[in-house]
Amino acid sequence: MQRSLIRSNEELIQIYHRHVDTIYRVCFMFMKNKSDTEDMVQNTFIRLMKDKTVFQSVEHEKAWLIRTATNLCKDHFKHWWSKTVSIDYALDLATEQTTITDSNLDKVMALPTKYKTAIYLYYYEGYSTIEIAKMMNKNEATIRGYLHKGRKLLKMEMEGDDQ
Repeated sequence: MQRSLIRSNEELIQIYHRHVDTIYRVCFMFMKNKSDTEDMVQNTFIRLMKDKTVFQSVEHEKAWLIRTATNLCKDHFKHWWSKTVSIDYALDLATEQTTITDSNLDKVMALPTKYKTAIYLYYYEGYSTIEIAKMMNKNEATIRGYLHKGRKLLKMEMEGDDQ
């Protein structure tokens, strides 16, 4: 394996171990199946190996990885291949068990992407609205709006389950 231009193999391994679980959860939020999620996690860390960004802190490092993973997952769905799926592949996905069993998280995952991403990062990963705004390249007020609308949608969904 060719050595990274800016990071040693040991540093890459440390970064990987520090953030792999978070990146897996972020990718799973988009991909919704284990094999595609693993591919996107791998692609995220490959991108890290090729990138020359100098991180100012562990938080900056984590934010960069989340942003990269999110963009890679979104780009995956823009590709023509993801729009044409064989029936065998669809059947495999239908029978595959997911790794997430939290019913609230399932409801979050059913939200539109912009609300889902903001709510997940805020409640499950503990980021502030300022940090999420930087990661999503949006205005802080926009993120607060996404959180407000997402909570509203979740509340309607949860009240519908009680009846």
